[in-house]
Amino acid sequence: TGFLHLGGLRTALYNYIFAKKHQGTFILRVEDTDQNRVVPGAAEGIEDMLDWAGIPPDESPRRGGSFGPYQQSHRLDFYRSASDVLLERGAAYRCFCTPQRLELLKKEALRSQQTPRYDNRCRHLTPTEVAEKLSQGLDWVVRFRLEKGVEPFQDLVYGWNKHEVADVEGDPVILKGDGFPTYHLANVVDDHYMGISHVLRGTEWLTSTSKHLLLYKAFGWDPPQFGHLPLLLNKDGGKLSKRQGDIFLERFARDGYLPEALLDIITNCGSGFAEKQMGRSLEELISQFEIGRITTHSALLDLEKLPEFNRIHLTHHIENEGLRQKLIREVQLLVEHVYEDQQVDQEVLEKEYVERVLLLRKGHISFLKNLVSSDYSYLWVRPSVSREQLQTISAEVDEIGKLVLGLMTRPDAVLTVEELNKDLRSLQKQTKETKYSSVMKLLRLALSGQQHGPSVAEMMVTLGPKEVYGRIHKALCS
Repeated sequence: TGFLHLGGLRTALYNYIFAKKHQGTFILRVEDTDQNRVVPGAAEGIEDMLDWAGIPPDESPRRGGSFGPYQQSHRLDFYRSASDVLLERGAAYRCFCTPQRLELLKKEALRSQQTPRYDNRCRHLTPTEVAEKLSQGLDWVVRFRLEKGVEPFQDLVYGWNKHEVADVEGDPVILKGDGFPTYHLANVVDDHYMGISHVLRGTEWLTSTSKHLLLYKAFGWDPPQFGHLPLLLNKDGGKLSKRQGDIFLERFARDGYLPEALLDIITNCGSGFAEKQMGRSLEELISQFEIGRITTHSALLDLEKLPEFNRIHLTHHIENEGLRQKLIREVQLLVEHVYEDQQVDQEVLEKEYVERVLLLRKGHISFLKNLVSSDYSYLWVRPSVSREQLQTISAEVDEIGKLVLGLMTRPDAVLTVEELNKDLRSLQKQTKETKYSSVMKLLRLALSGQQHGPSVAEMMVTLGPKEVYGRIHKALCS
């Protein structure tokens, strides 16, 4: 019914790392039984985003598996057969109440400030009455008989629990008039036939678990173990906003976030680990995860910290030889896209140059796109600066230029920011009347065409001696 958001990603991630820690199988099953709410492309989008996040399912609609189909709208025969079994055993019954009657019940309950619930009217129909209504061609649904005296169950997170659902709810619909099941029937049937051993799901389903266990009991099946994950909330304790797609994964992917940063922040703000630690890889999350460490407190997510998480993981990517090659290609494409209408020299797109830029900017940038912002445009577009422009800053432009060219051609030149700052200080002392600030202003303009940006020494280190030499030489000759 929608696209994958951070809450859904967190649930998927905890299932994934739990399965991998115990050499299990992580399964994606698509629930599309509420046909009125199905969003075209949402199921495919969810699987795309799990792949992007690096937690692909082992079995799914796309990948297949031994227990398919993995889409509930393709499993209707399973649910009809299961519903028939419950009808035969008297654990379920046909309900002929019209939508209008149900709406009246709801309005009456709300008017008397009670929780709306079905009054179980059709539960008491005799076989003769049911046969008569069927012969009249009346519409019907199947409802499950809720019985009192539910047994407690041990939740993997919340411990011992039970909810006397029959005291607070009417008998729930398990098979709708269109032949589609509701969540309650479909999940119980599928978990049984797919051999599901563990289910980790949101805490909003905790009160329904007793109802599901009554269904398992009616079928005579053993249930899986359930673990309910506390809510993922904003840092102020409010619900995550789905407005304008703020928490959907597509938005984070589009904005240049690394999936590792998202996995890291949603586990860092929650529980299940011995300690909070920024920068954990997926392998570390798997090895450190303990389901017994998940607390019942809601997880408060501070998305303002996400860029910092991204900076840490981008640094890891740059340090990794294999991942760095992928980043180089991404930067090349970004440069071509952002500066397509400007003259980008092919030399600044060479692998070695881009790689040096990445290694030198490591730890300074939170996103790859930072490298194509206006502050860094000098890296990709050679400035057009004339000698006359430089002369307005200092009449000693030729002397300063020659000193810098000499600096760049020294055989023992070590281009570090610290060393260059010293060299530039001593270079200024060799001029007759140009102040240090003017020397910096002149060099910044010659190298970048800009009046602001990183320090001159930083620029020179990033550009490298060959590129610095070429730009200064070009400015002196123009």
